[in-house]
Order: sequence, then structure tokens, then C-alpha cells
Amino acid sequence: MFDHRLRKTWILLWLAVATTAPARAEGPRAGFKLKAEYTEKSPDQTMWVEQYAKAQEDESLLYQFWTFDRDHRHPFLLNPDENDELAGYAAGFRFSPNSQWLVRMQKLGAGYQTLFLYRRNGYQFSPATTKPLGDLAWDYFFTTPASKGMHRDPKDRYALDHAFVGLVKGMEENYAWMGEHWPDSRYVVISLSFDMQGEEEKTPWIEGWHCVYDLRTRTFSVPPDFAENNAQAVKYPEPKGG
Repeated sequence: MFDHRLRKTWILLWLAVATTAPARAEGPRAGFKLKAEYTEKSPDQTMWVEQYAKAQEDESLLYQFWTFDRDHRHPFLLNPDENDELAGYAAGFRFSPNSQWLVRMQKLGAGYQTLFLYRRNGYQFSPATTKPLGDLAWDYFFTTPASKGMHRDPKDRYALDHAFVGLVKGMEENYAWMGEHWPDSRYVVISLSFDMQGEEEKTPWIEGWHCVYDLRTRTFSVPPDFAENNAQAVKYPEPKGG
């Protein structure tokens, strides 16, 4: 009888320790502090993104972006290999309505921003493209007639002045506000801009040129509904002497 009670007590103690132990065996290392104001939860409330920052010797901040499940388990680092250029600023995050896709809006500097796309696999969000989604969007733009007369070095993300890739609002509702009736969680609407500030030889530029990325086919396109917006987005320099 005594042995049975002792064994039962030991099992209960072991269960208590197991259930009260930290749920996060891994996660942000020492020195990285949570920036709670940037936390973003998935629509199905099963996953969230947290941002942590660490002060550098030059007083700048280095950011890490982590995903967890609702019980703060299964930590996963979204940006393990990035340098200060890509991790020197906080980011914005948006989930698709079905919680299976995650878009990261990453500032690169004053007037510069790109996008990253992640796809969910269980408790993790892994990169969905080999290059940043923003870089792919620029690659696509420079294959379109709208880019006529515009030039860039595809190996240099700063070759375009203030190159800005934005996520058009409304991803969480499948862009219903734009009058679209697209399949659930199918498209990401992207906005591209750059300018000719400081350039002596001015060529056309764009301000808010839109395209869509199809999450199923992994291709870019410009829907007919975007024609008016995109025509107005292309800007031309004033004629010399005009």
C-alpha cells in the first residue's frame, strides 16, 4: 500500500513539473527584448508573430521575427541568416484569411521597403519564394510595357531611388473593398513605387503601380481592373525648358 501511494505521488509530482516547465525550450536569446506592440495574430488565432530587438554597439537595433502557436510553443525564427540591412528595422506582418500565408513588409531604409512571403507548414512558416517577393515583383514589372524607358540594375536593390514595395490593404478580406470577388486567400496585391530624386538624366518613374501575385500558380499578373490606376501611376519628367 505504501509503495503504491509513493509511486502515485511521484507520478503526480513529475506531471506537475512537466506541465509547469517553460513551454518555450528555444526562442529569442539573451539580449533580445519583446516589442509587444508589433505582435500579430493569425485570423484563426492558432499562430502569432512576435518581434524581438537587441541593441547594437552603435545604438541601432537588430530584430528577430518569431512565430509561435497559441500556447507560445513551437518557436520558429523567420529570419535566421539576415544581416543588419534586412533586420535593422521592425516589420509589418499580414496573414492570409485562411492563416496559411504570411506577408512581411520590411523597411530597408528611408523610402525603401520590400516584401517577404512565407507559407505555413504545421507550426512553421517557411520562405515561399527563393528571392524576396518584393524583388520578384520588380523583376516582373521590368518585363511589362509600363517599364518602357525605365532602367535598373537587377543585382542592386538600391539602383532605383526609394524603391518601395508595399502590400495593398485588404488582404485579410480578399480585397473586397476594391470590388474584387476573388477566391479565398488566392491573391496578394502589391504596390510598386520609385522616384528620380537627385537624378540628372530623368526618365519615367512610378508611384503606386499595382500587380497581383497568385499564391496557387506563383505567377504575377495585372488584372484589367488595375488599368486606370496603373496608367496614372506612370510619371514622366517635365520637358526641358517647359
